[in-house]
Amino acid sequence: MTASSKVVSAAIVGAGGISKRHYEGYKQAGVNVVAIADASEAIRQLREKEWEVRAYATFEELLANEDVQAVSICTPNAFHAPATIAALDRGIHVLCEKPLSLDLDACDAMIAAARRNGAVLQTGHHLRSNPLARTAKRLIDEGRIGRVTFMRLRQAHDWGGAEQVRGVFGSLAASGGGTLLDNGCHMMDLARYFGGDVRSIYARMATLKFQIEVEDTSVATLDFESGAIASVENAWTATGWEESFFVYGTQGALECSNRLGKARLRFLNREFGYADWGAGDETWYDFATVDNAHIRSVVHFIESIEQGSPVVCSGEDGRESVRLVLGAYESARTNSPVPLTLAPQLG
Repeated sequence: MTASSKVVSAAIVGAGGISKRHYEGYKQAGVNVVAIADASEAIRQLREKEWEVRAYATFEELLANEDVQAVSICTPNAFHAPATIAALDRGIHVLCEKPLSLDLDACDAMIAAARRNGAVLQTGHHLRSNPLARTAKRLIDEGRIGRVTFMRLRQAHDWGGAEQVRGVFGSLAASGGGTLLDNGCHMMDLARYFGGDVRSIYARMATLKFQIEVEDTSVATLDFESGAIASVENAWTATGWEESFFVYGTQGALECSNRLGKARLRFLNREFGYADWGAGDETWYDFATVDNAHIRSVVHFIESIEQGSPVVCSGEDGRESVRLVLGAYESARTNSPVPLTLAPQLG
């Protein structure tokens, strides 16, 4: 199968919480989800009844018995690569949840499988499908804020006030890392989306609240090839929930946060010559409704297959966010900046 073909049916491998967003995305795109695979019998029974799908215990069983054109991989991180490669080798287009994998060799194998089979491989960095981020990207590319100089990106929460980290997220073997890998890879991908390639990274992290095997708090400083600098902050120790980005340039700024109360992006333009701290032209980009970005990401995935449009976040993009995360872990381990060319494997 090649791009620019009709997607009639899809499957989901790993039918836990995030799979619901994928199911809704396929539904919005007019694609029938006909099968799921999950190791949990309870989840299989739930989805079988809820979604009226066929359910399998393994992805191998699903792929051997189902004729689908697209599949979402929503398993724990350690299983992303084998499931993705198996689907791609059958010519099935794949939307793989982040992180693409836990090491660069596996990422390379996934990308190679997509290329040799002429299939679409999209990484599930859903924030690229958020209209707020896409509008910010357009304004940056148009030069509306001048040259990007500094960014701050944050995703922080407390698991809804939970006493413990949910599911496999606190397991090093299953997830490969904590908040840096889970949330930080999203924000690092967004930083690359806005600022381009990263030259080096310095990070600090700790486990401060939960009794888990991985970090629950992290801060990373990114140095870009352009000379720009970014701070990426992630935590499972922050009361409430925040997802925000601030991009500053030589002639303006872009500010977006879920704490603004609604879906909106603030654009402040100020050219040289102002002598007033408050001076400048302010524009608000308001969105009456914003669909869940996970859902939009699935819709964009289907559009890439059916229309041949650019993949919103490619396998190569997914590999780069993994490389950034690996560099951050190495930096925290050595307490020193790490050139991205020296980012090690995670496993």
